[in-house]
Amino acid sequence: MGSSSMMWMILVLPALLVATMSAPVPETLTLSPGCVNRCGNVSIPYPFGIGKDGGNDCFRKGFKISCINNSVPVMAGTGTSPDIQVLSLSVSPHPVAQVMRPVSWQCFNVTGYVTGSYYGELGLDVEGVYRISSDLNELVILGCNTYVQIMAGAGERHSYMYYTACVAYANDASGPIEGACTGIGCCSVGVPSGITQSILSFETGGYWSHANQTFCPCDYAFIVDRGYYTFKRADLIHTDVNGSLSTTSMPMSLDWAIRDKGSLPWTCAAAASAPEYACKSVHSECVDSKNGPGYICNCTAGYEGNAYVVNGCTDIDECARPEDYSCRGKCKNFDGHYKCDCGTGYKSNDPYKESCTPIIPLPAQISIGIIGGILLLAFIAFIIIVRRERHMRRELYRKNGGPTLEKASIIKLFKKDDLTPILKPSNTIGKGGFGEVYKGLVDGAWVAVKKPVRGNQMESDQFTNEIIIQSKVIHKNIVRLIGCCLEVDTPMLVYEFISQGSMDDILHGGEKKPLSLDARMNIAAEAAQGLAYMHSQANTVILHGDVKPANILLDDKFVPKISDFGISRLIARDNEHTALVIGDMTYMDPVYLQTGLLTAKSDVYSFGVVILELISRKKATHPSNTSLVNSFIENHKKGMKSTELFDPEIAVGADVGLLDSLADLAMKCLDLDVDQRPTMTQIAEQLVAFIRSRQM
Repeated sequence: MGSSSMMWMILVLPALLVATMSAPVPETLTLSPGCVNRCGNVSIPYPFGIGKDGGNDCFRKGFKISCINNSVPVMAGTGTSPDIQVLSLSVSPHPVAQVMRPVSWQCFNVTGYVTGSYYGELGLDVEGVYRISSDLNELVILGCNTYVQIMAGAGERHSYMYYTACVAYANDASGPIEGACTGIGCCSVGVPSGITQSILSFETGGYWSHANQTFCPCDYAFIVDRGYYTFKRADLIHTDVNGSLSTTSMPMSLDWAIRDKGSLPWTCAAAASAPEYACKSVHSECVDSKNGPGYICNCTAGYEGNAYVVNGCTDIDECARPEDYSCRGKCKNFDGHYKCDCGTGYKSNDPYKESCTPIIPLPAQISIGIIGGILLLAFIAFIIIVRRERHMRRELYRKNGGPTLEKASIIKLFKKDDLTPILKPSNTIGKGGFGEVYKGLVDGAWVAVKKPVRGNQMESDQFTNEIIIQSKVIHKNIVRLIGCCLEVDTPMLVYEFISQGSMDDILHGGEKKPLSLDARMNIAAEAAQGLAYMHSQANTVILHGDVKPANILLDDKFVPKISDFGISRLIARDNEHTALVIGDMTYMDPVYLQTGLLTAKSDVYSFGVVILELISRKKATHPSNTSLVNSFIENHKKGMKSTELFDPEIAVGADVGLLDSLADLAMKCLDLDVDQRPTMTQIAEQLVAFIRSRQM
């Protein structure tokens, strides 16, 4: 790693890909037409430059750029630092040089001995034009017991000047989280202003020992454009000798300014009268640098270009850029500004922001007549529309079985206007094949309004019968139907709102919530009781047909409630066959798929998959189910324990025998011999027995 050729490969090869992905830099003027103003795909605007023109420098002192192989621009490093590859150069309005720097690193063996390292010296002349940008960069540290600080120059109290630092720590390989750079395995911190040459200093030994840290064999540090790097666990936890980032470079931004040595002052007020004054163009202005001494040159308002070149600032044609310069009327460009007004016969309070409207001087009588006629026609049209709407609503109400449900007097019949304010995209809490679900307030209570998609409705008599049966299903573990709206093409159903969402959200959602073994067993037991009630205790046998975690909702006390059994069919005791296969294939009974015969044992199979998800926190997949169901089945066939398949949250320190009993119960539910499967009542009783055994 010490040779210059190796360092050049580390610097250039990764950078070429980033450079080709960067947005092309617009062409800008250079000091002399004979000077080269491009290297590869990078524009080289003055005061930067390459080479000489007839013996004259094509660049201002301190801004020399070299072009390697006519394709790779570099700026010279100082001391032992290699040349620095340039990705882009900008002069206005923010003077920035984007460069590539290799990642600093050190790797260790199992004893903590350093087996290789590179500390990323950045050689910038302390009195030169460049400073590491504090606004655009951040310091990123990767490691598991790592302290790194930026170290540069000589200080008054120490041999080095110490700047900012960062600490990254992790107990084991499971600690670092993908994309999170908040101190566990990865930390980031802002970069102070004024830094030129620098080294990223790693602390080793003592408190920062890396002995027995095989899961995290290397430390990394780099100053990088803010937001460019996203932490990946693979960058930190690996097995290769030199580390996954040891040959990688990162983009970094340098602020630059006119910081001439000698007699020329470094502020605008003092430099304006000096012959070396850099702001050469008419319509240019000087601004003191915010990062170190010196100043920069910008074009004044209404102009753009290169303020460091004579006549480099040119007028902006604002009328040709309506997306940047607003004008709602007629636009006219002037040197340095533009004017926007309305043409003859038009007016506007502010034509820059408000559209011009025509001025039409019509006699008052004609105006009143026209306006009155329009209002009359509008009123008539409104009356017609309202009557048609009312007629349509009455017809839909009748068609959807409203008179029958009125006589039954079992649920509330909502009007369309009662639910319309709720049916907004911002209130959506769920979508699926059945339709959309919205959350809202009705009569002071939170409800979930289910709006089916067109084509999902049944015949009127069938729908009415199902609504009556559903309304009579009253159980603490089944979502309660409050009412429905019949004044629409497809009736909308109003259910009680369940606050915690579904079991699927809790187990597999973006923010997985902690769930103890007792809580999981209670969820399983009470969900089984709800299904058992549907199968054997309701007035009419109800086969759910789509049992899965997404259809088991949890309230604020994590009490489960079965939902969405309405999308199946409420089936009479003497008619348990349906030709239409419904539900989620992931959880579906293979026997049901083959025969089309939906029975209570079909729900039992699906509940077995739910138990496996509950104890493993792994999601079942379709069609093979190899990641969950088959894993448990294979272990069961071989007589093996399923310890490694359980969720570590409940497996550590838990009663492994109880977990195996839960897995065995799930295996009975998944038996391909339907007759060997237990009933939901038996399952509920067994789960309650498990719970009582833990309380003894």
